[in-house]
Amino acid sequence: MILRHPRSFALLAGALSATGFAPLGLWPVTLIAYAVLIHLIASAPSKRGAFARGWFFAVGQFSIGLNWIAHAFTYQDTMPAWLGWVAVVGLSLYLALFPGFAALFARWLARGEARRADTAFVLAFGGLWLVTEWMRAWVFTGFAWNPLGVAALEAGWASRLVGTYGLGALVVLAAGAVWLLTRRQFIAAVAILVGVGAVTGAGWLTQMDKAGFSDTPITVVQPNNDQGEKYDPVASARNFARLTRQTVDRKAAGPRIVFWPEAAIEDFLEDGYPRRYMYPETAAGVRARLTRAINDGDLLITGGVKLDFDRNGQPIAAANSVFALSSRSEILGSYDKSHLVPGGEYLPYEEILGQIGLSRLVPGTIGFTPGPGAQTLDLGSFGRMGLQICYEIIFSGEVVDAANRPDYLFNPSNDAWFGSWGPPQHLAQARLRALEEGVPVIRSTPTGISAVIDADGRLLHSIAHKSAGHIDAMLPRPHGPTPFALWGNLVPLAFAGVLLLLAVALRAFRR
Repeated sequence: MILRHPRSFALLAGALSATGFAPLGLWPVTLIAYAVLIHLIASAPSKRGAFARGWFFAVGQFSIGLNWIAHAFTYQDTMPAWLGWVAVVGLSLYLALFPGFAALFARWLARGEARRADTAFVLAFGGLWLVTEWMRAWVFTGFAWNPLGVAALEAGWASRLVGTYGLGALVVLAAGAVWLLTRRQFIAAVAILVGVGAVTGAGWLTQMDKAGFSDTPITVVQPNNDQGEKYDPVASARNFARLTRQTVDRKAAGPRIVFWPEAAIEDFLEDGYPRRYMYPETAAGVRARLTRAINDGDLLITGGVKLDFDRNGQPIAAANSVFALSSRSEILGSYDKSHLVPGGEYLPYEEILGQIGLSRLVPGTIGFTPGPGAQTLDLGSFGRMGLQICYEIIFSGEVVDAANRPDYLFNPSNDAWFGSWGPPQHLAQARLRALEEGVPVIRSTPTGISAVIDADGRLLHSIAHKSAGHIDAMLPRPHGPTPFALWGNLVPLAFAGVLLLLAVALRAFRR
């Protein structure tokens, strides 16, 4: 039955595989779905058929897993909401090319008649899956959302060694072992499972120390400001009141760090802007108003926006930024977002797509420009803070300045765009960054899910989606650098190379 309708079964299996990611977390379904995928590809009559089956599977997975993108279009006045589903399917059709090519080349590299070919195919597919997921993160600026390793988050210690993409390869290998068991190839299946366990155990052994907690208090704020009211001037005062209501704490034991979400405020904080952009307050007045919500000696970290002007005082570019403010209203440092959201903060090929009525989701006529990349701000007694704004946190191996390793990462976000599936998926990927890098991650969002994540990727505190609240906690300490933190994606790529070499060796031995 499966082989009479392989593409339909591939599409269905891919859709079911998406249930292994957050918010459902049905990882056994994902494992079985990938075993079905491996069977479909291995039994394909041609390389073209293998590509088609891998592609249909991925279309199903991405169309279900990325359903939250459609929700973002409900906040866009210039484009109809139904266009969001066109965007979901269109993006899925493109992203599915990467798994499709992994299937094609695995089929070409290792498939044959001998039983050893099955093992070679599984190894090749695991290595090629890793390489194509890594490519998905940077080809055409990249969209690395929901790599397969996220489905294995709760047993994700291997990511300390081989990163998220290597973790995804281990899931593929485990699914391949399940497939080999159904073919009564017990020795090969056990050998692969032992290898998966060895890599996972090695990752666990890389961090045996207890990171613990620092003596720095933190407050993470979630005001529950709805995206639909974000740009409404009537709601501005109410939104700011919600923000400060969750911030004020005159009983704090000592100086604390207060974390506000991405783009928490619409006012400009830097001095020197033309007066028309600061009416009725000056920048100093805005900063003083913000810092009245914190105690003397506290530090306020808030999302905001910067503008660049030409010689005539006309704005020419904007930056999505984070500012560190002292209780004396001084700007101690700032960071500009590097990975901008395609279709959100900028429209790819705008000169073409704009002609057919498409626009970016963030309103305004001034384009956003990217910052220089991962940075660390030295905040003195408050430690070294790394910053990744919103979906920047999904890019494995790109979130930390390796030359100036931070003590913690702050990931302010505006997940109010993301419907009900996007926020838990975003949180899961932030937890993997903590595991990979061995540093805690602090998240603050307008509507959730805000969280404190320790250096082992454990969720210590969180505020539920669509709830107002704040987290008062102690800042977790980092581990020492993990192998992945030291060498980045060179480690998983080397792992992929080993898998491919083993596949080639088995194929050669078969001859």
